[in-house]
Amino acid sequence: MNIAKNLERARTFFPEKPALIFEGKKWPYLQLDTDVNRMANGLRELGVSKGDRVALFLPNIPEFVIGYFAIQKIGAIAVSVNAMLKSEEVKYILNDAEACVIITTALLRQEVPADALPSVKHIIVAEGEAGNDLSFSKLLFQGSAQCRCIDLDIHDPAAILYTSGTTGFPKGAVLTQYNIGSNSMSASNYSRIRPEDCLQLFLPLFHCFGQNYILNGGISKCATIALHRRFEPEPVLNAIQTERVSMFFAVPTVYIYLLNMDTSRYDLTSLRYCFTAAANMPSETALAWKNKFDMIVHEGYGLTECSPFASYNHDFLHKFGSIGTPIENVDMKIADAEGNELPAGEMGEIIIRGPNVMQGYWKKPEATAAAIQNGWLRSGDIGTTDEEGYFFITDRVKDMINVAGFNVYPNEVEQVIYKHPAVKEVAVYGVSDSVKGEAVHAAVVLKENMKSTAEEIIRFCRDNMAVYRIPRKVEFVKELPKSPTGKILKRVLRGDS
Repeated sequence: MNIAKNLERARTFFPEKPALIFEGKKWPYLQLDTDVNRMANGLRELGVSKGDRVALFLPNIPEFVIGYFAIQKIGAIAVSVNAMLKSEEVKYILNDAEACVIITTALLRQEVPADALPSVKHIIVAEGEAGNDLSFSKLLFQGSAQCRCIDLDIHDPAAILYTSGTTGFPKGAVLTQYNIGSNSMSASNYSRIRPEDCLQLFLPLFHCFGQNYILNGGISKCATIALHRRFEPEPVLNAIQTERVSMFFAVPTVYIYLLNMDTSRYDLTSLRYCFTAAANMPSETALAWKNKFDMIVHEGYGLTECSPFASYNHDFLHKFGSIGTPIENVDMKIADAEGNELPAGEMGEIIIRGPNVMQGYWKKPEATAAAIQNGWLRSGDIGTTDEEGYFFITDRVKDMINVAGFNVYPNEVEQVIYKHPAVKEVAVYGVSDSVKGEAVHAAVVLKENMKSTAEEIIRFCRDNMAVYRIPRKVEFVKELPKSPTGKILKRVLRGDS
């Protein structure tokens, strides 16, 4: 098995079809696979072999795609490094993974402390001047165009994706060939990706959503990937129009942003499918999108540790506010602290079992044992099921607020505040309180040209929720702190380290 065989298969079936579109340039499948072959041979010339770790410290550029599949072809392990990290964070990950090669850009190179990376033998610069490092383009030019995927065991590691490190140091989730191969195929099947589709990819490739669900999912079906460096409204909307993008993948904050801007001058009629994941989608946002564009936003659920896809909200029986039901060959249940399944309607932790669950955390057996118990991955998400087996996320275990013995789930409070006509975005979080243990606080972003007061928001809450859930304090902010994937960082709001 080798997930890069999907690229070789697409080259055979659709050699002249665009595989990748980036900033006006197109890579047909024949050219993309040839470039991948050249880079794979270039890495071999540098001494990279099966099992070696090669780090991709890159933004969303074609060299990420080429490097990623080249690594897979020779059986090495791709280590994705968040392109927003700084020197000390980069050093930790590269040393933890013991990477022998790092592929980066001239701009990001300044965050690579080469003298403090004993395992790194070569640094390859993919964009900008290479200086004393190796040039990505020269390696491509010099490498042979002939290279076939090596056969790998299904349990051989394919990638290490580091978690965001919200508590302590980040951990590397080891995903195998089988994890990624089966999960990206499930993603493409549930989203019904077709060879004639064009998938928009502006979510970070270093994240599991962009890397596996969109990139690997799209390549597995021989589709076209319209790649963007990042989410920028004008280029993204223009690309939908000019490239006839048919499938749109985003996180909830992007949907909220687009709902609050005038999109009438763009031709978006090519879109046939919208999908969201990586963060909880407010029901009000999903309904507003359906009303504005007459399209359901399909919702998936998962986490890096399960490759990431675990459940899907189906179009034939779609439920607003739900993350759907488990995907093929995957089991999910709501469990108590001991792992016992809870009945419908009761809150507990979502746990997951199946071919999507990671092999473990890189070199961290104790953390692995804590995360995977009796074959079940503990997600850290609190949820419920209904009588038809549909799952609903209530909140993160660590985000739950204890107010004088009452459990307050921030998402429930947020769903109410989102109904206020002046509210664009909201994040509810807990702060320490000497009397009640914790108190509920809310950070609110108002819609453009809209006004409100903290007293008004609190009064609105008082009319719509139990008294212990009402925010004691409402703070208005220009924007909420977010991760590269758009997930709101409540630890920043709480002031956690």
